[in-house]
Parts: sequence; C-alpha cells; structure tokens
Amino acid sequence: MGTLWMGGTIYTMKEELHTVEAVYTADGVILGAGCMSELRRQYEGQIVRIEDLQGGVMFPGFVDSHMHLIGHGETFLRLQLNDCRSREEVLERVRAQTALLPQGMWIIGEGWNENEWSDSGLPERELLDQVAPEHPVLLWRVCRHMLAVNSAALDAAGMDEHPLIPEGGVLGRSASGKLNGILKEQAQQLVLAAIPGATDEYLATALEAAIEDCWSKGLTGCHTEDLSYYGSCARTIRAFHQVLHARQRPFRAHLLVHHLALDEWLMEHKGQASESPLLEFGAMKLFVDGALGGRTALLSRLYADDPTTRGVAVHTDEELEQLVIRARKWGLAVAFHAIGDEAAVKMLRLLKKYPCPEGKRDRLIHGQILRPELIEQMSDIPIITDIQPSFVTSDFPWVMQRIGDPEGLLLYAWHTLAARGIACAGGSDAPIERVSPLLGIHAAVTRTQPGQTAVYGEKEKLTMYEAISLYTKGSAYAACHEGKRGLIEAGHAADFTILRQDPFYGETDMLLEDLVQMTVVNDQVVYRQSRSDR
Repeated sequence: MGTLWMGGTIYTMKEELHTVEAVYTADGVILGAGCMSELRRQYEGQIVRIEDLQGGVMFPGFVDSHMHLIGHGETFLRLQLNDCRSREEVLERVRAQTALLPQGMWIIGEGWNENEWSDSGLPERELLDQVAPEHPVLLWRVCRHMLAVNSAALDAAGMDEHPLIPEGGVLGRSASGKLNGILKEQAQQLVLAAIPGATDEYLATALEAAIEDCWSKGLTGCHTEDLSYYGSCARTIRAFHQVLHARQRPFRAHLLVHHLALDEWLMEHKGQASESPLLEFGAMKLFVDGALGGRTALLSRLYADDPTTRGVAVHTDEELEQLVIRARKWGLAVAFHAIGDEAAVKMLRLLKKYPCPEGKRDRLIHGQILRPELIEQMSDIPIITDIQPSFVTSDFPWVMQRIGDPEGLLLYAWHTLAARGIACAGGSDAPIERVSPLLGIHAAVTRTQPGQTAVYGEKEKLTMYEAISLYTKGSAYAACHEGKRGLIEAGHAADFTILRQDPFYGETDMLLEDLVQMTVVNDQVVYRQSRSDR
C-alpha cells in the first residue's frame, strides 16, 4: 500500500529538464515514475494516499554533502555574531550576554568575520576582559579555524604566557609579547578542552533543532562530521540514534569519522549497532590545512597581505602518510580538508601511492584554490570534490587580498572541475555558512552576492541543472549511493524536495526566497509550509 504523488512538475534529474507526470511510492521506496494513468492502472487497489503537489515542483531530496549537523543545531543555543558589522557590536553582544548568564558561566559565540566589519581589528583578550571580566568568553570566527578568548578563559584552561603549542597551532601575541587571546588551528584545543562537556540532552536537543531547520530548507539528509567534538564518539553516535530513531526525526545522516575518533569508533564496532537506512558511516576525515580568513590555508606561495607565511600544515608529511595508511588498513576512504593548493598537492601524492579501497571514494573537501596540473591529477584518481558554492559569495572580494596575483591558480573553479569529469557534491559547511541549498544553488549559478551585481569568476558559473545536481546526484555519488538515491526513479529512496516555483524558469533570484513547499524523507512528509508562511 502506497502513495501517488501528482499535480505538479516532477524533475527526475536523470537528464536536464526530464520530467514525469506522477510517482508511486511505498515503504520508503519509489516503485514507479511515469504516466499517471499507467501508474494508477499498475497499482490499482494499492494506492491508499494521493499527495497533490498543488502545482509545486518536485526534485529528488536535496542532501548537503558537507556540514556539521550538531554544530548547526548549536547555533540555536549559542550567541550568534554573523550579522555583526563591527568589533564594537561583537563586544556589545558579549556585554549583554553577561547580564543573562550567572557569573563564571562560559559565554560561547560564533560567526564573527572581521572582513565584513567597518574596522578590521580582532576581538582580542583585553577588549573582551573589559566587557566580560567575570565570565570565560570563547568566540569562534566564522571559519572555525580561529577563536578569540578572554583572560578568564585562559585561566580556566590553565594557560600561562608560554604554553606548549600543539603542532600545527598558532598563538597570537600583542606588540608587548603578551598572549592576545587569538588562537588558530590546533592551538584552539588548549582552550576547547576546558569547556564543560555537553550533556546527552544537549546533544539531542541540538540535533533535533538542526534537523527540523534542515527540513524547512528542503534538506532530506546530509554528510556530517561530528564524532570528535563532544567528548565521546560513542555518546555522539547514541545521540544520533536516539534522535533519528527513538525520537522519530527521519533524516539521512552520513557520518564521516574524524581520525581522532577512529580508535573509539573501531571499539564501538564501527557503530554497527546504530546503523540503519537513516544512519551510516563513511570516510575517515582529516585536516591538511586551515582557512583563508586566518591565513592558515596552505598555499604554494606567500600570502600577498602577509608575506611572512604560506599558511599552516596541520600535520607533517610523515603524519599525513601514516593517517592515510591507517585509513586503508581499515578499508576506509579518506575525506580531507584542503583549501590551499599546496595542501591538495600533499594529499593527491598520497592518494596515488595508496589507492582507495574498491567500492569507496576519496573526497577533497573544499578545494577552493587549485592549479591546472592538480585538476589533471584529480581526473586520474577516483576522487569527489565537496564544494561549497556559498563560499564564493562570502569570500570575495576580500580573498583576493590574501591571494594577490591569481596567475597560475584556479579559484573556486567549479565549472573547470565539472568539465574535466571530476564528480562534485554540494554542501554548505554549516554552521560556517547558511544551510539552505537554494542559496548554494544561487551562488553556483550567479557567482554573485545577493543583491549585488559583481560577478566573481564568470567562467566558473554552473548551469541550473549542474547546480541542482550537486545536491541530488552529486551527494548520492559521494556517498556511493548513486544506485538508490539522487534520482526520481524506481528503486530509489522516496526522498523529495518540493518547491513552490520552478528554478529552471524565471529569475534566478527567486532562489533567495523561501521556496520550500514540502520536504519528504523515507516516504514521510516531515515539513509542509503553511499558507501563513508564504
């Protein structure tokens, strides 16, 4: 017994503009897609529900290929600074929070971006001390590769003026040589370890909030990396199991396994007790470099606006090789964070030396700065590129100050990658960027910031079909699910994203509106926009 979906435009995504009239689903699976009269005849007596799309536009369920799901949920529980337009505004938010929280309780905020401020000064230790002398303060930069803390936070972490700096970490200092509260890359762990641990209920609450928000944005699933950040890989897995299954919040969660969580994950028998069609585990995740905002992405040349550095290598070459060897030992693909071109050089060399296990696919996460020869190498390796189209709109034009003369570099080269036959999947890296796939599609197609006309990299624009494919076929392929997800076709999962308007026709800026009419996961309507929301 199943459901007939009809009454709208249904794009299968098998090829550009290919549509069917109706879809029949049962038990979470598409059983038929085609002519409505034929489906009615074929499944006569079995259709127990008819879902009228009311002119809506159905796609295979959109899936975010790279985000941090619990981290996204935490944005509903923490101080949000992404809309601040000056350092003073950040400091004022912190000051106001001190009035709400008991003395000694941590103030945790995220999302600040000095590149969008009227002044570019960082929220350093002494300034935070002035507005919050009795509360430990920790403020993540939007990229999460840099944070700012006050003296109370340093004291809570037991840090003096000359701590032992972890490999791949950077500590900022004032002109007088005193710690200024700015910590980059691995140095962040010195303070993060002092934050009181998240409770089981906190994790579950954050997950629920994240999933419900993702539903409202048209997402039916995501590929996420959460296992190493909350004190225990096992309890994080339990939180996912509880929310997806016991609390019945259906969402396709594909979890990457951070290399720091690998041992515990193996001890937990690879999470097999919690696996289901909604919860699975993928590649081993590792970081090769940092981010462009803090000048820690590893480049093959010096930063134009700081010629003292080329960025930060999170691991030595020997450590990277041992991590790849370890992943292969356990039959795992590798998903590696690499923003700078030199970071990609290091990993591509290793992936060629240690090929991916049969049936798996390695993943380059981000790949914002590449070179033509690197893309040639990638075309010879079975590798996926997890791209975040919204980075174009958030990074330009300031990123050019970091890079300088782009001669010989390929910047955010989505079209070039696709043209060379390199599979790409689309994500947001939420909570770093807004989670909406429609915003990502808009960025991929226009390469403009919303409301502005400047185009960043005209030749690297994607077509609407290519952009939507990133979040449907692309995400399915990255997780090795191309045979059962990412298309509207018999045998595929009954996961759908239904929009109120057709993005293939009309103004592209319609994608900036709230277009999600309905979200369906495993044959279940999990979100339906009310008329009052339109």
